[in-house]
Amino acid sequence: MSNNKTAKTLKSFMREEIQAYNSVLDLVGNTPLIKLQNITKNLKGNFFAKVEAFNPGHSSKDRIALYILEQAEKKGILKPGDTIIETTSGNTGFSIAMVSVIKGYECILAVSSKSSPDKIDMLRTMGAKVYVCPANVSADDPRSYYEVAKRLHKEVKGSVYINQYFNELNIDAHYHSTGPEIWNQTKGQITHLVACSGTGGTISGTAKYLKEQNPNIEVLGVDAFGSVLKSFHETREFDKDEIYPYRIEGLGKNLIPSATDFDAIDEFVKVTDQESAHTARELAKSEGLFVGYTSGAAVQAVKQYAEAGKFDENSNIVVILPDHGSRYMSKIYNDQWMEDQGFFDTVQEENPKKIEYVK
Repeated sequence: MSNNKTAKTLKSFMREEIQAYNSVLDLVGNTPLIKLQNITKNLKGNFFAKVEAFNPGHSSKDRIALYILEQAEKKGILKPGDTIIETTSGNTGFSIAMVSVIKGYECILAVSSKSSPDKIDMLRTMGAKVYVCPANVSADDPRSYYEVAKRLHKEVKGSVYINQYFNELNIDAHYHSTGPEIWNQTKGQITHLVACSGTGGTISGTAKYLKEQNPNIEVLGVDAFGSVLKSFHETREFDKDEIYPYRIEGLGKNLIPSATDFDAIDEFVKVTDQESAHTARELAKSEGLFVGYTSGAAVQAVKQYAEAGKFDENSNIVVILPDHGSRYMSKIYNDQWMEDQGFFDTVQEENPKKIEYVK
């Protein structure tokens, strides 16, 4: 009798469905909204971080990589055995390489030399072939990562060039995911969106969706000193004199991406390399959020907008934090790198004490 009961129990147990995801791609999106408690405590308003590091590839670029490749498959542009080619500062490349592993595509990436060694190593680990191109050349220089990707696309048979900077699907990916998520998570109470702009897909797609729900939501962009996006937004003219080298990755541009909907953005502010680096480090120490360089830039912009009187006590501000801090261990989280850039001072942050080894 006892043996029969045991057999029935085991049979019943085996019939229960195992709770598991089919692949890491099922984890893309639905990232959390986390209330900032400390870094914004002296600012007017309620501040919430959309933490994109919770994507499986640790950045918001997972969204566009999966969306663009699946759309290309549906349209018959991508076929089994094809090679995907893309330009990237690192995060998009990692996301595309991750999706390619699951879907069985070859992956070739043209990467800016400004990308951290950590990012480049990660790309190779994911099976991508990587071409590192000089960062401080014009967009039309044959050595630029834009031109290298175009050349590789011509040379590699059966290749598809994603071209995120001029791909409208970049906007669509965030219109269909990031925008609705923020609207639902805030119960429609969001008053301001703060987001960095590089290719422009994140801020444009999210802004488009949110403004359709409530046109009074203000969309506040973040640009870097050395980039042309802010001046173009204000004048609709390309000013090459705005361009000079800067250190922040994944933010700003030396060209005007068509994936940026400038009409959906209300205002831009520029942030410095130094302040953005310190703000990223401050996020780790004050909020326990270990995020990337561009995330530091986004929160630095929040501070600057707040100081300019952009928010009041009733404002609900969502700031998008694009990626994870692990990709910047050789840069902003490396004290020697910070010192080499001249980023340590008594105003921002003194050089931390060296590690002490117990003998």
